[in-house]
Amino acid sequence: QVQLVESGGQSVQAGGSLRLSCAASGSGYIDSTSYMAWFRLAPGKKREEREGVAAIYTGSGITYYADSVKGRFTISLDNAKNMLYLQMNSLKPEDTAMYYCAADVKPRYSAYLLRDYGIDYWGKGTLVTISS
Repeated sequence: QVQLVESGGQSVQAGGSLRLSCAASGSGYIDSTSYMAWFRLAPGKKREEREGVAAIYTGSGITYYADSVKGRFTISLDNAKNMLYLQMNSLKPEDTAMYYCAADVKPRYSAYLLRDYGIDYWGKGTLVTISS
């Protein structure tokens, strides 16, 4: 069973930065995926309201971002280490959420990368809290 384990979430003040990490188990696992992504679920929202934040095709390295984080967040991969990262800068209180790492071996059209459905693997999440 593939496991994705997130880390790096913590409480910071608005304007600060954080880097989230996602460790993927299994040698060469990332190379076997089609894409990986970060999603978030804000406090008080329902599961179906989980928001796609950033995604990356693991073969090409092409990235996609939600408009709400574009220019502030950067998604990246370290294939050798089987790690996915999310660098978050200029954090805002509205970025407060549980952040989830996701991965899929099935191909997906870019317009659907940030949609939360039919994704093979999920981590359990790491909590980010931004205070004003």
